[in-house]
Amino acid sequence: MASESLFSRLVPVQVKGQGCEERRISVRVNIELQSTSNPIHRKDLIVRLTEDSDPFFLYNLVISEEDFQSLKLQQSLLVDFSAFPQRFIDLLQQCIQEQNKDIPRFLLQLVSSGSSLDHSPSFLNVIETNPFKHLTHLSLKFLPGNDTDIKKFLATCLKCIKEEKLLLEQKLRKTEEDLTRQLNYTQQNLSEKSRELDKLRNEWTSNTASLTSRHTQELTNEKEKCLQMQAQYQQQYEQQKKELESLHQKTVLQLQNRLKELEIANKDLTERRYRGDSAVRELKAKLSSIEDECQRTKQEVLSLRRENATLDAECHEKEKQVNQLQTRVAVLEQEIKDKDQLVMRTKEVLDATHEQKANLEENTEKKQIQIGKLEATLKSLSAELLKANEIIKKLQGDVKTLMSKLKLKNTVTIQQEKLLAEREEKLQKEQKELQEAESSLREKEQEVCKLQEQLETTVQKLEESKHLLKTNENVITWLNKQLNEIQMTKKQEVLGTSTPPSNATTRTGISPHNMIDSRIPFLNPGFGYPISPLLAFQSFPDKAPVKSASQQASGAKVHFNMPLSETNQCSETQPGLPVMTTHSKNKENGENLGLEAKYLKKREDSIPLRGLSQNAFHNAGHVKSSALKKTHIPSKSTLPSIASAYFPG
Repeated sequence: MASESLFSRLVPVQVKGQGCEERRISVRVNIELQSTSNPIHRKDLIVRLTEDSDPFFLYNLVISEEDFQSLKLQQSLLVDFSAFPQRFIDLLQQCIQEQNKDIPRFLLQLVSSGSSLDHSPSFLNVIETNPFKHLTHLSLKFLPGNDTDIKKFLATCLKCIKEEKLLLEQKLRKTEEDLTRQLNYTQQNLSEKSRELDKLRNEWTSNTASLTSRHTQELTNEKEKCLQMQAQYQQQYEQQKKELESLHQKTVLQLQNRLKELEIANKDLTERRYRGDSAVRELKAKLSSIEDECQRTKQEVLSLRRENATLDAECHEKEKQVNQLQTRVAVLEQEIKDKDQLVMRTKEVLDATHEQKANLEENTEKKQIQIGKLEATLKSLSAELLKANEIIKKLQGDVKTLMSKLKLKNTVTIQQEKLLAEREEKLQKEQKELQEAESSLREKEQEVCKLQEQLETTVQKLEESKHLLKTNENVITWLNKQLNEIQMTKKQEVLGTSTPPSNATTRTGISPHNMIDSRIPFLNPGFGYPISPLLAFQSFPDKAPVKSASQQASGAKVHFNMPLSETNQCSETQPGLPVMTTHSKNKENGENLGLEAKYLKKREDSIPLRGLSQNAFHNAGHVKSSALKKTHIPSKSTLPSIASAYFPG
């Protein structure tokens, strides 16, 4: 004999009976399919109606296959016995679905023909309502349970309750053991985590204090270094300014002296002119002797014209050198601007470090606030765990009282079921709360790990900021080295390229020596010393040394005989040959052959020789390269240009 439960749910039923009003109650409908094989194989459908609040409410219906055939004929059903239980369950489910509506479409109606004491049969009708009429889909005849049936039903209920009670007791014991284990484990974990948190707090506070102190010290050091650098730059700038002013004053004095010398030379030339006029008058009287002398003078005039052409070429070279010096001054000004830009960039780097420090301080404050929140949550979790322990103790006491009540009162089983259901719900709630507490503990552990990672990242950022400060210091030291090297190279260039200025005074006289000495001031207009083509590749000297008149004259002679082509390069080794030949000629004649003043005057309609050919420039470049090889003077183009990793260009 085997039974299979198909349906067991509460269904709303409308109860109608004689001598009582209509009422609406919830009835538990149990549908079972019972099959027997001894002595004949048969299947019976058992339908039982019970009410949870009333233990004496019991209605039974047993439908066999033969009974179903008669029921099928009576109510004109179109379903076989095998499909009838499922169809009946579908109708009951539709009634359950329509129970919350004001006008339900499907209703269950329990109609009793007599009173409840008569044990008369009742009919369970499944009715469909529509605006026209009420249709009964199915009407089943139920018999009320007698005393034996009720006792059997109550005995089975008691048996089920006892079994459920034993199962619940076993579950309670297991849950109590599990909860005590979990509580002990969680308490141990909490104590360990609290210790770890205390350690981490202490370490974090010590690390933050040390890092802040180091950072402040480094910042103060950097500020002092920057102030020192600014003071040094200002002092250097003022020194350079003073030196340039002194140089300017010296050049002005030299030009004034030059003007005085030119005036004296002009007076000498006028005197020579008057003397020449007197000599011409005397020569006109002596025509025979003057003819020979005229031929000689013509030859001398031709030589002087040639010398004048060479002098014009040298003047053009001087103008070129003036232009090169002007470009050099522009280059120096550009270098000063670049140095100012470097100072500005160092200031920007310092501002960036200040901003990084402020960001780090804000991050540390946020981490402190998060740690305070985590401590508050841990305290609340410990309080909730204490509450859970108290609730478990209360539940244990309630279980003991329930045991005593079950022994004393067997009649109040339904109330005990309700209490057990409530206790189960409470236990489930407590289990959920414990699970939530465990999950929250895991989340807190994860948050602690995240905080540790954040602390590590903050330490790394502080180390990176230290590294940045070190790199800034290296950059500043590198800039200082560069500035020192540039100053040293300037000083070396000044020592290597400076030549004595030509402030030679002209000597008054009629001899050829006087003519050469008087010709020197016209060759260096605007400069107090000879200019070489090497100055285009060198830095401008800070101070020009003043030397004697003899050194000036010798420097001027070397400058007059600078070669203009590659064919005359041999003149570099013999700088004074043309001058010596003129001296020899004049000595042989023993006469006063001075150049007339009209050849020494500067003409306004004269065209400067600026359009030299490409060969002249090529020869001049060759001369410059040969002079560089001979003198080995360090120029600015040969300085090693060190590429900066922080300031490109």
